[in-house]
Amino acid sequence: MFLRRTERKKDGKTHVYWNIVENKRLDDGRVVQRHVLYLGEINASQAVAWRKAIEVLDVDAGGPRTLALFPADRCEAVAGDDSVVQLRLSALRLCRPRQWGACWLAGQLWRDLQLDRFWADRLPASRKGTRWDQILQVLATYRLIAPGSEWRLHREWFGKSAMADLLGADFGLAEAHKLYACHDLLLAHKEALFAHLVERWRDLFNADFDILLYDLTSTYFEVNAADLPEGDKRRHGYSRDKRPDCPQLVIALVVTPEGLPLAYEVLPGNTADGKTLRLFLGKIEQHYGKARRVWVMDRGVPTEAVLAEMRNSDPPVQYLVGTPKGRLNRLEKHLLDKPWQEARHGVKVKLLAEDGDLYVFAQSADRVAKERAMRRRQLKWLWKRLRQIAAMDVSRQELLMKLGAARAKAPTAWRLVDIEIDKQSTAFAFALNRKKLRTIRRREGRYLLRTNLTDNDPALLWQYYIQLVAVEEAFKNLKGDLAIRPIFHQDEGRIEAHIFVAFLAYAMQITLTRRLHALAPGLTARSAIDKFAAVQMIDVHLPTTDGREILLSRYTHPEPELQILIRQLKLNLPPQPPPRITPP
Repeated sequence: MFLRRTERKKDGKTHVYWNIVENKRLDDGRVVQRHVLYLGEINASQAVAWRKAIEVLDVDAGGPRTLALFPADRCEAVAGDDSVVQLRLSALRLCRPRQWGACWLAGQLWRDLQLDRFWADRLPASRKGTRWDQILQVLATYRLIAPGSEWRLHREWFGKSAMADLLGADFGLAEAHKLYACHDLLLAHKEALFAHLVERWRDLFNADFDILLYDLTSTYFEVNAADLPEGDKRRHGYSRDKRPDCPQLVIALVVTPEGLPLAYEVLPGNTADGKTLRLFLGKIEQHYGKARRVWVMDRGVPTEAVLAEMRNSDPPVQYLVGTPKGRLNRLEKHLLDKPWQEARHGVKVKLLAEDGDLYVFAQSADRVAKERAMRRRQLKWLWKRLRQIAAMDVSRQELLMKLGAARAKAPTAWRLVDIEIDKQSTAFAFALNRKKLRTIRRREGRYLLRTNLTDNDPALLWQYYIQLVAVEEAFKNLKGDLAIRPIFHQDEGRIEAHIFVAFLAYAMQITLTRRLHALAPGLTARSAIDKFAAVQMIDVHLPTTDGREILLSRYTHPEPELQILIRQLKLNLPPQPPPRITPP
């Protein structure tokens, strides 16, 4: 194995990317290379650390060794010795392979966050000995590794995992009624968990909470809203999942710029975005005091009344918020005379002070190129489609349906095209609206930000705003990797507890992400979990000549690339479980 360096040029700058590569010899004698790990752009000291890890691994591998095994029929000389166990190797059996590596990694993350201590105090064992804290660990681990329903966990996943071996327990941790009942115990400890995680973020990553990112998402339920009880939070509202036909819940989340979650709240599905922020301002102030911190939000989240409260509080609550482009129409004439300032490479800004706020009109060269390419792609497709529809011999109703489908697929491009349909026939004409096109071209890759941080560097303000991607990434992980939906629960309390478990799993995932980020930005938590998941545990059954059986539960030896990753994460694999011998 070795480190491979790859250079790529972009916008006049040279970017260096690193991979761990392994040589593989083929049957015909040729040598090909296999990419083991993508490390992304790493600095010189990180590259040296990875080289050292590879060297240590190669030294430890050593040379091949030959071992001799002596079956029972070759041990006559010691047959009378009671301390000697004679094995029937011909009857050796390998049984019950199960996933071990990812479950063990999840346990390490659970302990890194000290969630074992936190929940042991708050979820004590029942009178019948039910370990609720361990059941919760199983639920969170399942959500992290292979999310699905609690019924699937009970029927399938737990038996194919090594969770029972790692926790020193049995199938009692996966009894269906206990999995559901555990949800009923969680929500009472939500605020305590938020406070606990804050301390862990400080200890593990030296995190500070001077800048907070706040955003909203929603999750929908494929049920009839009329069948839901009165007062249920599942309500119709603006759907970010493009499912306005389904009732939903709104989830508000506060994270740090690194993606470390601080708090979340589940709100009724018809809650307007502007009505959510005031709740979190009080919650965060209660936990962290009235320190000077910056709230970074997307447009539409704060109302004018809330922004006024933030400005007038003592001390003032600082904010940086995206502004709807409609406000740009009002301010554009004032911005025309302002000079562009270079905030950083590829980003220019114009500043306008008005009504006690500073408006930052920012233009990113990268975003201009991206948005322009997306618009051109849509417009090219729409133009081609309109020509196809114009050549079709269809009824007026079919024509309108086809035009509606084209509009739904290319909404941005549709606004740039003027279409006139003949009232007497199915003929229609279309033309490009060049005035609208010029207006959109002027605004592509440009953002209007609003802040009361009037004395801050514009480059820093832009950096704050683009960090909103951290909260968007959190929502992406909750909905994607952790599969927060579909939610199969019907009871509202258990629905909220389901989201609580997903929040716990996200805390574990972001802990792994931050540890990997210090090693190589190209490594993701999902790729690391998948590599650990390759380590299996298997039961080796060795019958003896006297009717007994030796049972060895063994996890498989990690592949070389996983050994490197384990070393870099400074993890130590536990010893193999001791062998057991059954009575005759």
